Amino acid sequence: MDFSSFLTSLATSFLIFVVLMLLFTWLSRKPGNSVIYYPNRILKGMDPWEGGKRTRNPFAWIREAISSSEDEVISMSGVDAAVYFVFLSTALGILVLSGIVLLPVLLPVAATDKNLKISANSTTSNNTFNDLDKLSMGNIQEKSNRLWAFVFATYWVSFVTYYLSWKAYNHVSDLRASALKSSDVKVEQFAALVRDIPPVPEGKTRKEQVDSYFKAIYPDTFYRSMVVTDNKQANKIWEELEGYKKKLARAEATYEDSKAKGSPESARPMHRTGFLGLVGDKVDSIEYFNENINELIPKLEAEQKVTLREKQQASAIVFFTSRVTAAAAGQSLHDQMADSWTVIDAPEPRQIIWKNLRIKFYSREIRQYVVYFIVALTIFFYMIPITFVSAITTLKNLEKYLSFLKPVVEIVAVKTVLEAYLPQLALIIFLALLPKLLLYLSKTEGIPSESHAVRAACGKFFYFTILNVFIGVTIGSTLFDAFKTIQDKPKEAISILAKSLPSSATFFLTFVALKFFVGYGLELSRLVPFIIFHLKRKYLCKTEAEVKEAWFPGEFGYISRVPGDLLIITIVLCYSVIAPIILPFGVLYFAFGWLILRNQALKVYVPAYESNGKMWPHIQIRIIAALIIFQLTMLGYFGGKKFHYAPIIVVLPILSLIFIFVCQKKFYRSFQSIALEAASHELKESPNMEHIFRAYIPPSLNCEKDEDQFEDALSQVSRTTSLV
Repeated sequence: MDFSSFLTSLATSFLIFVVLMLLFTWLSRKPGNSVIYYPNRILKGMDPWEGGKRTRNPFAWIREAISSSEDEVISMSGVDAAVYFVFLSTALGILVLSGIVLLPVLLPVAATDKNLKISANSTTSNNTFNDLDKLSMGNIQEKSNRLWAFVFATYWVSFVTYYLSWKAYNHVSDLRASALKSSDVKVEQFAALVRDIPPVPEGKTRKEQVDSYFKAIYPDTFYRSMVVTDNKQANKIWEELEGYKKKLARAEATYEDSKAKGSPESARPMHRTGFLGLVGDKVDSIEYFNENINELIPKLEAEQKVTLREKQQASAIVFFTSRVTAAAAGQSLHDQMADSWTVIDAPEPRQIIWKNLRIKFYSREIRQYVVYFIVALTIFFYMIPITFVSAITTLKNLEKYLSFLKPVVEIVAVKTVLEAYLPQLALIIFLALLPKLLLYLSKTEGIPSESHAVRAACGKFFYFTILNVFIGVTIGSTLFDAFKTIQDKPKEAISILAKSLPSSATFFLTFVALKFFVGYGLELSRLVPFIIFHLKRKYLCKTEAEVKEAWFPGEFGYISRVPGDLLIITIVLCYSVIAPIILPFGVLYFAFGWLILRNQALKVYVPAYESNGKMWPHIQIRIIAALIIFQLTMLGYFGGKKFHYAPIIVVLPILSLIFIFVCQKKFYRSFQSIALEAASHELKESPNMEHIFRAYIPPSLNCEKDEDQFEDALSQVSRTTSLV
């Protein structure tokens, strides 16, 4: 990439961001768009513009985001969102403090040397970007004493990261403790999840077995238990019933609309009963849906009773009248054997993955290793197309290996656009396909809650991005040129790979710029949700429920955001000393992210769950993992520069491992379990235990028609039913 292509990429990306920001300012002021730009406030019963004004000032949202407090973020989007902003501010702080020292120290040191005049081997962009080459470590001569400045810079970045991540860990720990000490009644704090229950003794039911076991251990505070059942068939009927209810509401709304317009009685909605409504008998929609609903209600009630009596599983949720007891139960060993009576803290009801609760201990262990193996294969095989795309999408290789494109590529305008955007866009598209696959694999392990599955998927996605994007792109950028050399001289492989690091710097510069200008511009403007909502409302939505479903914003999307941010911090750290000019781009990325996503947290996104910051230890350890990658990279690069004092860098990875160990010992336990001191704080009201119990009943087992009959069926299970 030459200098003009780099400037084109920056200028066009910035222009797109300005246009999207102005579009956001214009669209968000229109009352009809409030459900797109203020859905979180609307769902909480607040005025969309509460605390702010509809103004023509395009920067008003920035003032509102900066002036908002952490407590406001927690009240609108939960503790997990507040913890995410601690991560963004920590990453921003690391890069700002690093840049304050590295930019004024390293740039003059690099710019005043003359290695590029002597050798063209260590460049930032394959001998075409000499202005930036002079500002990088590639311009320092081998064995030069100037390399001491870069050693000092490596230590500075490391200790800044240690200090700020330690400070953040303390802060997040306080946030989590404050949330758990809350005087509000939270149903999950009075429950524990029990798995791996042994076979039912003769003469007892499963519920009697669970009740007697926990009554013996917690005689004063045990309330009751709920045996987990196989709800597959009940869920199927319930989903079908809910589907018909939605269709009935739509048909009735259509009919009322036609009557309001003065249409004749024959305008009652009709449809065909066959495939996609295209074939089959033509029927009156309202009558047809009512008939199906009336048939399914008794069918569901019968299936509920069968499920409660005959489909009990070896797991249960137990309830306690004290949250101290529930917290103690969730972190205690209840049986001498690890594969029996496994008790953990209960997730929120909305988080539970019911089908995973019945998976046995050894099955979960086996599934975990199988999933790890599948992920390893996926990483390996995904690296092939990413490395190939990275290699082939450089302009030089397009002309060389796809010669029929040469006349097109040589057009100046086309050449500039291709160099500015093609490799980065190809990489972003590849990465967008992964989160759902990794989330599915994580759930396959037998994980019991959504938040835990998201954390597991985030970890897989992080390793995936590091191995495929950072390493894959770095190697891929010089793959074709270096392959023959490696084949002829295998011992040169390490040297060639070390030299490929600076040659990828400009790719990552434009990648980071594209992410924060275009990516965050689209995030702020919500242009895609805006278009989809208005199309749905105009052509598809007939009922208020359908309109709400069309504008409902969804959750924050940590599964893709956190690994993406960790990839950026890894890239910027690894190039912070080699090419310090990348630091301002990293600062802009996290500054824009903090501002724009804070606006979205306060006004847009609705949390799908609350884990009280459990994801922080996973984020922090990966920040330090990124730091270790940076330290090892610098060790290798100093070796490539034949700097005799390079071994002094060996101390840093060791310090990083010690730092991880200390953090895990000091903090991790309180994130894994609930501290009893936090659970012992007084509540502002006595808990309604029946409400807490009913909060955990799956929707498909809730009986709308006759609550007493449902309760009788549940009670009868505890009295008379035997499990074979």
